Amino acid sequence: MKKIILLIGLCVAVFSGAKAIGTAHYNVIPKPRVMVLPDASPFTLKATTRISYPDGDADLQRVAGMLSDYINQSCGLQLSVTTDKRGGHLIKLRRDTKSLPAEGYRMTVESSGITISGGSAAGVFYGVQTLRKSLPLANGEVSMPAANIIDRPRFAWRGMHLDVGRHFFSVEFVKKYLDIMSLHNLNTFHWHLTEDQGWRIEIKKYPLLTQVGSKRKQSLLEDGSENGDGTPYGGYYTQEQIREIVKYAADRFITVIPEIDMPGHMMAALAAYPELGCTGGPYDVEYHYGVFKDVLCVGNPKSIQFAKDVLSEVMDLFPSHYIHIGGDECPRDRWKECEKCQNLVKSMGWKDEPGRSAESRLQSYFLSEMEKFVNARGRSIVGWDEIMEGGLTDKVTVMAWQNEMRGIQAAQQNHDVVMTPIAYLYLSNRGYAELEGTKGLRRVYEFEPAPDTLSESVRNHILGVQCCLWSEHILTTERAEYLVLPRIAALSEIAWCDRKNFDNFLTRLYPLTALYDRLHYTYQRHAFDVTPTFTVDSVHHNLALSLFALGNRPIYYTTDGNNPSSYTSIYKQPLTFVKSCLFKAQVINGSDTSRLYKENIEISKSSFCPVTLKDAPHQKYQGHGAITLCDGLRGTTNYNTDRWLGFIGKDMDLTIDLRSVQQVSSVVVSTDVYKSDAIFGATKMEVWSSDNGKDFTQVAEKNIPELTRDDRNGLYEHRLDFTSIQTRYLRVVVKGTPDLGEWTAWPHTPGFLFVDEVSVY
Repeated sequence: MKKIILLIGLCVAVFSGAKAIGTAHYNVIPKPRVMVLPDASPFTLKATTRISYPDGDADLQRVAGMLSDYINQSCGLQLSVTTDKRGGHLIKLRRDTKSLPAEGYRMTVESSGITISGGSAAGVFYGVQTLRKSLPLANGEVSMPAANIIDRPRFAWRGMHLDVGRHFFSVEFVKKYLDIMSLHNLNTFHWHLTEDQGWRIEIKKYPLLTQVGSKRKQSLLEDGSENGDGTPYGGYYTQEQIREIVKYAADRFITVIPEIDMPGHMMAALAAYPELGCTGGPYDVEYHYGVFKDVLCVGNPKSIQFAKDVLSEVMDLFPSHYIHIGGDECPRDRWKECEKCQNLVKSMGWKDEPGRSAESRLQSYFLSEMEKFVNARGRSIVGWDEIMEGGLTDKVTVMAWQNEMRGIQAAQQNHDVVMTPIAYLYLSNRGYAELEGTKGLRRVYEFEPAPDTLSESVRNHILGVQCCLWSEHILTTERAEYLVLPRIAALSEIAWCDRKNFDNFLTRLYPLTALYDRLHYTYQRHAFDVTPTFTVDSVHHNLALSLFALGNRPIYYTTDGNNPSSYTSIYKQPLTFVKSCLFKAQVINGSDTSRLYKENIEISKSSFCPVTLKDAPHQKYQGHGAITLCDGLRGTTNYNTDRWLGFIGKDMDLTIDLRSVQQVSSVVVSTDVYKSDAIFGATKMEVWSSDNGKDFTQVAEKNIPELTRDDRNGLYEHRLDFTSIQTRYLRVVVKGTPDLGEWTAWPHTPGFLFVDEVSVY
């Protein structure tokens, strides 16, 4: 999609030809802390401009070379790099350790030249990124308006994660990923190197980890079943390749944090060395996704030594202060049955306690052993928030993924914390990736890692923030880029800036995505589409719709099923709906035309009526409350939208006040199924009626077959017809799957039930 570059306060012109002049802007992401634009003569960037660095400063020499390449990418000018500071037309790179923090920078643009000072080489590099992102995409000279910019980051840890265990990514792509990070001022690369589905790092003492553990027989089909594709899959990084990537990252002032996930998520390691498991195997490298019972045998001294040996080689490869040891999603099932593990439990005198089994102490024991081992080598461990369950010192850094409250609790216990809550910052979540318009960006942008409501001491323990990219369903590098961009820009701003403004952020996204195009990055273009906002008006018994498009571009719409055009209605104010229709909307602005948005609005007798739920849905999946089920809007296959209510271990039990006595003969309920995320369908449906809202009589019921391994994912509509009745109140009960089968990753546990529209006819 071609876009018009929207500018705030400055004009950006794009011209062709060697001598054409474009004008720079400073509408960059992340937004600089202080920016003053004096009324003074600009600096002209041209082919004779030179980039200077202090003689003997190898880091700034490298940064100067990068800046030369960046300018060539944007403007077609190849500037020379020199230590000679004589003469004019210089871009000077220098250190200022006295007045600037380590990652802070100052950029001064005057008619005589540009000076970028940093508290360290990293600070200079971030100043260079600001200059880079300010350049127009023009072939020729550039006018740089006079400017004084002073900036520094909010958080020390500004991270991106990449899972290479489920799907392997080449060295070339990892470098590209690091380039994307550096463009957005991020400084920490969390590299998830081991998983049940593949061991991706060469460990010389244990060669079978890569000879066996890096390969699986097949991968899971993407058709929603639990079947494999029959194609062997594998890949790993040699130690030489890892050193190459670590250096590439360091050259861009990015620290690589390696993760060896243990004692759970170890199926690939157990397949290579089955004696390290509680049962002795045999084990296979998994191709399914989920949580598996077979884990390291913590009661076996060989397993402890294995983990230490692996970490020893990891620490030789990675100079980072932090070593990530996982610690998440580790079932205790095998430990309860294992003689060696039970002997350790007995020897330590551990007993079951309220809310804590004796076996849970085995995980704490294992992680404590790893902590001592890593600490003895001058490093520190970081782990997922399950490591908080006990036995670790306050020196352990906690990565809060389940929710932000876990991070706050860890900080209150004097742990340093990195915030990466799944509900906001898991970019691989397909649901959040496909939200309409700017909603996906907003979800990341509006997360606050360290709210003002926390005490200063607690906030000081929050090191920073990170997005995660898990690769279960990422089959190509293009898909990985698509999931990251441009939401990484939102991450950049919440990691760097103290004060945020989403609307202003969106205006600065335009020139940044133009640079994405120049760099041939694959990115989501949702932000340039129509963003809808629906609101139920229970008082006036209707559905209201507001539409938004970046840059106040014209939105045309229809309600008759035809596609919009410049001759159909133009959106000027919120719309209301009381009848069913097929609504379509689109930005139509010459070449700047968005994708078509469409919504099938289905109004039934239950729409917009007062509704109550017997039991609240799961806290993560509450939609807009009970009215979500009767708002005239059907959910898509994306269960992460606010169209769905999610229940687990509870029925969906809804009472509808039809406002007056109505004749009804049918109830239709929609459910969403996504088996690999433990989301299963309905198993029973009941309809009850009442005249007073208190005393109900059952009208009809039907049993629904439980889903099998071979059943598809997606939407299921359940219709219950019955003899016509007159009633005011209806109670609709939908039961989920109470006991998932052995073929699932969660046997003998209840499945999620996701319900959307409950329509009455």
